[in-house]
Formats: sequence, structure tokens, C-alpha cells
Amino acid sequence: MTEYYGQRASAGLLISEATQISQQGQGYQDTPGIYSQAQIDGWRKVTTAVHAKGGRIFLQLWHVGRVSHVDLQEDGAAPVAPSAIRAATKTFANNSFVDVSEPRALELDELPGIVEDFRKAAANAIAAGFDGVEIHGANGYLLDQFAKDGANVRTDAYGGSVENRARLMLEVTAAVVEEVGAARTGIRISPVSPANGVSSSDAQAQFDYIVDQLNALGIVYIHVVEGATGGPRDVAPFDFGSLRRRFRNTYIANNGYDLDLATSRLAEDKADLFAFGRPYIANPDLVERLKTRTPLAQFNPATLYGGDSAGYTDYPALSTTTNP
Repeated sequence: MTEYYGQRASAGLLISEATQISQQGQGYQDTPGIYSQAQIDGWRKVTTAVHAKGGRIFLQLWHVGRVSHVDLQEDGAAPVAPSAIRAATKTFANNSFVDVSEPRALELDELPGIVEDFRKAAANAIAAGFDGVEIHGANGYLLDQFAKDGANVRTDAYGGSVENRARLMLEVTAAVVEEVGAARTGIRISPVSPANGVSSSDAQAQFDYIVDQLNALGIVYIHVVEGATGGPRDVAPFDFGSLRRRFRNTYIANNGYDLDLATSRLAEDKADLFAFGRPYIANPDLVERLKTRTPLAQFNPATLYGGDSAGYTDYPALSTTTNP
């Protein structure tokens, strides 16, 4: 991991792979955490390597909620969720893709502990040398599950209205801001993405409200998945310009961007920064390749879920491929 991130330090900002805030937050086999001293020490090697090459890196804070399997949970416990509604999706456990397990609904008195886990994870990230943190509030994971009424049918203060369903996401963000500062806090959201089986009957109202509140908290950026995660940008009607106008700090646009689309959207002032995720897997020097309009290498899907250096740190940089 140290070599992998160090190879990609030329990015304007690296956002780490999703990293669970607790064992309960884990949803996939072999994913990293940020809740133990050993994890802090391991991540410090990564941040040191990135900083040595002049890079900047934020850690993505993750709780998967219902997108998990009992074999990944402590003592085989059921995954947790806003409501006891099983997700129509799979996860990776026991070296294969499997259906997620039936979740249980979080009790009201458990929610402050979730907020505290995010707070502690943010503090641990800074201790590990990260420049900031990105709260994962997207793609059908826990905070997104609370925000969307297809996954949240609670009748207490965390369900029902737009304000109530946004409550946990905003409490987490406020706690992280209090812990590490607004200038070190970003968040990822995906208003209309159906990823991991979530849906919303009022996405525009829901996320206009959420972004208004995030703006009031003064966080440094919102990272917006425009459309279906890894899929069509026009999956559902939504005015992403509304979020852009409501948020005074940096808007990072995500989903299906290539150089031409990013360039045109930048010229239209539709975003400040653009996220390139999958292309970075096989192109450690993606910035240089975009500058020179060099064709991009394609990643090998067979090596995406674990293994050794093959399909991870052995993708060559442009200088390696062009020099004799």
C-alpha cells in the first residue's frame, strides 16, 4: 500500500480507499481500518511516502451499515442499518462474492456511539499523518442508508422527514469538524445513485437540505457522485447545479469523467475539481498522461480483489514505458 500510494502522489489530492471506523463498519474482506494503533502506524507509512513526493492525501472514513456479512462482524453479529431491510446487493467475503446478510435496526441509544466512532477515526487519521478526512456518505453505505427513505423507515428522530433522515450524516460531520477542523473535513455524497440497493423518493429536497447544512458547517469540500456510481450519469432526474450553487467551498465532481468531459465542465464552472478513480489503478502517473494526452492503460479486473503486486503496483509509469 505504501508503494501504491507513493506511486500516485502526483495527484492534486489523493483520497484513500474506504477505511472502516470500527470492526462493525467493515463490509468487505481485507479492507483497512483506522481504529487501532497498529492501523495508525501502518497508515503513517503511507502518508509519509506520499508527503515525501510532495503529495496530499485525505483518508476516507467508512461505515458500511447493512452492506456486510456476518462472517465479517464480531462474533458473527448481524450487520447494522437504519431499518431491518436487507440490501439487494453482494459483498466480498471468504474469497468470493456473496449475498449480504440480514441486518438489524440500530437502537436509538447506539447512534451516539456511531458518531463517536467517526470522531475517533478522524482523530486517528490525523495522528497517522493524513492531511484531512473524507466522510463516506455515499453509495448505499450507512450514512446514505439513513438519508434515503428506501432504506430508512424509522419513526423516531432519525427517520421520516428530510431533516430527520439527514440527522446522522450531519451529526457525524459536525463531530468530525469539531475534532479535526472544517478545513480538514470533506464528505462524499451520491444523491441519486442506486448503489447497494438504496433509493430515495425525494432526492432533490433531501440533498439540497443536506448541502445547505454542510455549507453552514464550513467543510472544505463536497465530493458528489453525479448519477449512478460507476454507471449512467443520467440515471435519474437531478439538478446537481443546485448543490454547486448552495455550497460555497470546493465542489468535487465524480463519475465517469475523462479529460474532455472534465475540461468542458470546468470551462462551464460546473465544478472545481474532478475525481478520477478507476483510471488511477492502472495509471500511477495519470496527471502526466492527461497533460500529454497519452492513451491510458487499462486495469486487469482479475487482480482487483487482493493478491500481490500484480495488477497493483506493477503498472508502469509513462517514463518507464517510453525510455529505452
